[in-house]
Formats: sequence, C-alpha cells, structure tokens
Amino acid sequence: MTMDIPIRPGDALAQPTRARAFALLGTLRRPASTEELAEELGLHPNGVRLHLERLHAAGLVDRRRERIARGRPRDTWAISPDAQPAGDPPTGYAELSRWLVGSLVATGAQVDDMEAVGRRIGRGLAGEHDSAGTVEQQLFDILAALGFAPEREPLGQDRLVYRLRNCPYREAVYERQPLVCGLHRGLTSGLLETLDPDTRLVGFEPQDPGSAGCLIRVRGPLARQAPAVEETP
Repeated sequence: MTMDIPIRPGDALAQPTRARAFALLGTLRRPASTEELAEELGLHPNGVRLHLERLHAAGLVDRRRERIARGRPRDTWAISPDAQPAGDPPTGYAELSRWLVGSLVATGAQVDDMEAVGRRIGRGLAGEHDSAGTVEQQLFDILAALGFAPEREPLGQDRLVYRLRNCPYREAVYERQPLVCGLHRGLTSGLLETLDPDTRLVGFEPQDPGSAGCLIRVRGPLARQAPAVEETP
C-alpha cells in the first residue's frame, strides 16, 4: 500500500523529489538507507540526503542510526508515526476502496469474509517487509507507513497495546464500519501470524474514526521487544 500524499504550496512535499522519497518510504513500509533510496530514485545520495533532512525537519520521517560492521553508523529513514502530509492526517481511502471492491463487498460480503481477506493482505504485507530491526519494530514501522500514527503502551511482561492516533480509512469507516474494521482486524492478525506466530492478537477495539484511538492489544514474545518508554522522533 502507498500512503496518499496531498500537496499544498510551501510544504515539504511540494518539492517533487521529496514527495517521491516520502512515497517510496511509504511503499517500502520499512526503514531504508540514504543510498538505497537514492538508487531507487535514480539520484545522487548527497542530494537525496538533503531532501530527507528536510522531510525530517518537517516531522514527516524519522532518522535512525544503524551500526554496520565497518565504518561509521549509517542513517536510515522511515515514515514518522506522527507524519501529517500537508498538515493533515493521512487517509488510505483510495487503496482501501480498491481492497473493498476486490473483495466484492457489494455482492454481500460479511464481516468474517472481510476479516479473512484482511488476513491474507496482512500476510502479504509482512512477507514483503525486510528490515534489520526487531520484529516489534517491523510491526510498528508497517503501522506507521500505513498511516495509523501508532503509539506504544507497554503493559509489562508479554503484553503491549498500540493506540492508533489516526484512522487512514475514516471516510470508508463512516460508510461501512463493521466491514472496514473487520478488514483491519484481519490485516493485523495476518501481520502477526507472519512476523511472530507466537504473539497473539488478544484485543481489537475500534473507536470513532474522527477522533481515532483504536486499540490493538497483543500478547507474546513480540511485546517484550517494545521500548519501555515511547520513542521520541
């Protein structure tokens, strides 16, 4: 899935290369180095680094330091969980609509059907994800890249809650909340089944899409990998 990017004059994404870099990170759904992004964009790393630093200053991407066997640590970049392209929380309505149409909602699909479809999508997303970070960080990065603006709430031992501060599907949720939330629940289950089969989804609590705050509750080894205190970009 790619995050939709509204663009307004004067914002960081009004520059085409920055918009392409941000969209590429959303497509990858994992941290990527300056060199990898430059290669994908067909540009020189030094120029791409400047654009990434501008995105970082605008709060759209996170910068992380990755230690390597030789030489200095290198920078990697990922979509920030607090990213608000053009100042607005991201929406995933166009992509979700494609999923819904593909699932034949109009022909009478039920919540269980949508959850099954979501599980297959989640497995596919997790299977495409390749990152050197912990499994928990990989899940967090995917949720952030999809536009959910996740926030961790560790509960100790093997329990963890993700509070989703944005609903990228909010327009569709207003129309068909049970179906869309069923799709999202299935997607989350599929991610967990692939990333860490020993960690279970034990709670999925939808909230009003306008105010967001949906809760994903997990229990298992993945929860023990979460930082004790939420990271600050």
